[in-house]
Amino acid sequence: MSGRALLLVAPAAPSAVAPESPLLGLPMIRRTVLAAERAGFGRIAIAGAAPESPLVRALAGTRAELLPAGGPPPQDAVVVPWNLVLRTAEVKEIASGRGPAGLGVAVSSAGDRRVAERWLLDGLVKDSEGFMSRHFERKVSLEVSRRLAPTRITPNAMTLVSVAIGLAGAPFFLSAQATMQTAGALLFLLHSILDGCDGELARLKFQESRFGGVLDFWGDNVVHCAIFAAIGVGWSRSAGASWPLALGAAAVAGTLASAGFVYSKTMRRPKEGPLFTGVVTSDTAVSRVADALSRRDFIYLVLALSLFGKAGWFLVLAAAGAPIFFLVLVLLDRRRPERKTT
Repeated sequence: MSGRALLLVAPAAPSAVAPESPLLGLPMIRRTVLAAERAGFGRIAIAGAAPESPLVRALAGTRAELLPAGGPPPQDAVVVPWNLVLRTAEVKEIASGRGPAGLGVAVSSAGDRRVAERWLLDGLVKDSEGFMSRHFERKVSLEVSRRLAPTRITPNAMTLVSVAIGLAGAPFFLSAQATMQTAGALLFLLHSILDGCDGELARLKFQESRFGGVLDFWGDNVVHCAIFAAIGVGWSRSAGASWPLALGAAAVAGTLASAGFVYSKTMRRPKEGPLFTGVVTSDTAVSRVADALSRRDFIYLVLALSLFGKAGWFLVLAAAGAPIFFLVLVLLDRRRPERKTT
């Protein structure tokens, strides 16, 4: 933990927004304090706060100190106005020596608060996301998360909701009818959209956890397996043959093998530090390929084929692609240079 201190002070210009005003589910000043804790500041102080101030409740459970008016500030503290909304990345820049100038969004009015809200939401979009995820799914999931952030709904609860919706879509693929398959594909797509909300809420509310990351990871893979299995069974029934079952089994086996491999190589050990914010925790070829190839733009192909009652055609691709994906992961892992031992 850094020995540096952060001092939050009243802004130079008057602000019509109180520091305890809510911003995406958290009091504005609490959001900055939590970001500072994550950034490694050793001490966080709030200048000029009375003991009966609403800030006491807004900052409950944090390491923030309330300094009375005229109280001595921490030595060599980095001074930041409390109305400057910052993400953890920006606070880390401040902790490393950069001043707050040019960082974050200063909030002095209701209009500024809306700007800060959008800025925080836009910061949740990852550069590594697939095309459809970035340009469609994230737009929807961010709006859902914006409305859920002030509620008591937890990230893990959203994971379970999205998994339940995905599993509810699987039985529709037992039918060869286009309308049934399309309904299943739409539920599958809805699962994918809402699956983004758990991570968004976790980051917005500073509720990231290793358990949440693992739950999300395995929940997605269970849904994929259920969809592949249902498509195989449905195609087998309509064709009056057993070979589609082999395709479904290959897709499920490849999916589980890849998931188990990624989990064992990148997720079994807790990440250093208090957070577990993603599926993979190491910057290796296996991690990067797993992240790239596990993007879910394929759901749109499932939807397009389902419109014509041909979801089974996708199963041919999955039956070949899932095992190949697993083999690629194994080969990449074997090519990784061994770590030197001391």
